[in-house]
Amino acid sequence: MISTLVLTDELELIENIPVPQLSAVNPLWYWVDFQAPTEEEGRLLDTYFHFHPLAIEDCFHFLQRPKLDYYDTYNFFVLHALNLDTLDAEEVDMFIGDNFIVSFHLTPLREIREVWEKIRENQDMWTEGPTYIGYLIIDKLVDYYFPAVYEIEDNLNELDSTMKESFSRRLMDEVFDIRGDLIKLRRIVTSMRDLLYRILNSERLRQFKESRVYFTDVHDHLLRLSEIVDASRDITADMRDSYISMTSHRMNNIMMTLTIISSVFIPLTFIAGVYGMNFDYMPELKWKYGYFIIWGVMLGVAGSLFWWFRRKGWFDM
Repeated sequence: MISTLVLTDELELIENIPVPQLSAVNPLWYWVDFQAPTEEEGRLLDTYFHFHPLAIEDCFHFLQRPKLDYYDTYNFFVLHALNLDTLDAEEVDMFIGDNFIVSFHLTPLREIREVWEKIRENQDMWTEGPTYIGYLIIDKLVDYYFPAVYEIEDNLNELDSTMKESFSRRLMDEVFDIRGDLIKLRRIVTSMRDLLYRILNSERLRQFKESRVYFTDVHDHLLRLSEIVDASRDITADMRDSYISMTSHRMNNIMMTLTIISSVFIPLTFIAGVYGMNFDYMPELKWKYGYFIIWGVMLGVAGSLFWWFRRKGWFDM
């Protein structure tokens, strides 16, 4: 589907003019949005707009890393939107020239729709031009990163409070799931942050100089997001290390208990083994009270070892 928004030289905003008729209305600027275009609609990128074949190829080969390419009469941007359900990246491509902006995305995006409605309803924005619309799109894409990042941050704080009371495998599974989500977010946020840094420091984006303050604001948002994501990853790492330490501590206690039990039963096993040998001529074998004496010796040995281990503090570890 193709949608068009055109500002004429009479400052009239017209919507959904067919692409081949755009030049007939003497536009000050126009915005053409390709949303999940058909093969025939996609060919307009070449036949009507005459964009570079490499840029057109990037539009149809999902998923490119966020980037900026320079061409003679326009600049080509690859951006990432965030799918809040899966936390996967969704590609948004933009061609921005002096009097036009062309956006291209293979899935419907609420960010594009909201910017579109904002431009339609606010006449003060009509004269801002394509660069400002490009800023609005990037800013809206970044704004939708925040809910996912804040939700993960809240979940981590809740898990941290729960883990202070008790550790469990289920909680650690949640931590590792969150860590996987953070890796996805970090890849998206850092890539977009690097792109904004390049936009701010590029000498070839002449039309962007007047809007530098807007893109600086978006860059600041991405820096903030990067800090939150990195801090959250550090928290998950601390939780993982704490869980491993706690598990090791519990394992050591279990091994200590088993060691004490084994140490107590080793001499008892030895005594039982000696008197379990079937020889006729063994000392004390014919005693009337030999059985009870051996039991007394064994209990005395076990009690002595138990008292000695307790005195050494083994039960307090």
